[in-house]
Amino acid sequence: MNSTPAPVSFLYPLFEMNHAALQPMRLLADIGLLFWQNTSNPMRDTNFARQATAGLTMFERATRRFDKPEFGILKTQIGKKEFAIKEDIVWQNPFCHVIHFSKVGFAKHLPKLLLVAPMSGHYATLLRDTVKSMLPHFDCYVTDWQDARDIPVSAGSFDLDDYTDAIISILHHFGERAHVMAVCQPSVPVLVASALMADKEDALVPLSMVLMGGPIDTRKNPTGVNKMAESKSIDWFKQTATMKVAGPHHGVGREVYPGFMQLGGFLSMNMERHLKAHRTLYQDLVDGEDGDVDKHNQFYDEYMAVMDLTAEFYLQTVERVFIYHDLPAGTYRHRGDLIDPAKITKTALLTIEGERDDISGVGQTEAAHELCVSIPENMKKQHLQMGVGHYGVFSGSKYRRDIAPMIVEFLNAQKP
Repeated sequence: MNSTPAPVSFLYPLFEMNHAALQPMRLLADIGLLFWQNTSNPMRDTNFARQATAGLTMFERATRRFDKPEFGILKTQIGKKEFAIKEDIVWQNPFCHVIHFSKVGFAKHLPKLLLVAPMSGHYATLLRDTVKSMLPHFDCYVTDWQDARDIPVSAGSFDLDDYTDAIISILHHFGERAHVMAVCQPSVPVLVASALMADKEDALVPLSMVLMGGPIDTRKNPTGVNKMAESKSIDWFKQTATMKVAGPHHGVGREVYPGFMQLGGFLSMNMERHLKAHRTLYQDLVDGEDGDVDKHNQFYDEYMAVMDLTAEFYLQTVERVFIYHDLPAGTYRHRGDLIDPAKITKTALLTIEGERDDISGVGQTEAAHELCVSIPENMKKQHLQMGVGHYGVFSGSKYRRDIAPMIVEFLNAQKP
């Protein structure tokens, strides 16, 4: 039996206090970096200067609040011609903006593709590689979930049902049947949204859905994350992992699962690897290996940038998906309505998994095929990518070489 932990409400203000207290030292570090990196400094290229720069850089990065990254996708190539990319927000509510990556000067109609980014701590920019690979072939849109710490309490709550409703609303906004691609966590609400639309004979039911490394049935090959979730009660998660936003953020008073706690969980899963990466960074800075330093910074600037999740969304997801397995157990309800994936008949299904995925184990996403029994066999496909972990399912060289072309081929085979 799980003992009830002590409330951790003090952690959020303590985190903010520590961040504020470090500002003077961060300022001194910045001044030091300006001095040692100044091209007019005759000592700039000495071993002592490089070690000082490395130490100050490590301190600055360890104490920084990493800002939300940019997609930074400036162009795409279609055939032999390049087109500039323009980002526009085409749909929004307080918790989500939908970004349209429009191709300037491109007039041909392409099928619409909604990429549903995970709301699990990182920003939607994590799908930068995914967006780039799809842009030449589809009219691409991405859900840009907003940081809960910046959303005033007056905006109301946002739970798993609201998330599902948002997906349906976005698909309706398109005004035509679209493809939808869910990366990790949204695989469940995307499948639920498709089942709801199919049950209501919605004319805009997705043309196809791609589920990538998602927790459809976490009872299959459970990972450490899955086992931990099953070993605790929902009260434990509420007491241990949720707390109120502290100032100076706009969402002060809102109950959230803080991004800094999620980041701690991410880091702890592979702590030795992260420590080794940072030891290597220090040595690269001393040795002047600028290329390796840039690669490290690009990865960790994205990895360390985290957002808060609304507590109600987090707790409902933990309870329904990871503790009680409502969807594969046949007990999943959306606002009282029982969800039946067997109602899906007109939406093609592609599931993709990574052989080394330590977040969503092999078989957990493929389980969608066991639920969507009414989809014709020629509209279903499962792919297991060898040699990749969780992130390799939607980014990286093997994704670009093997997975992305397969997705394009599968989606283009589906006709309205």
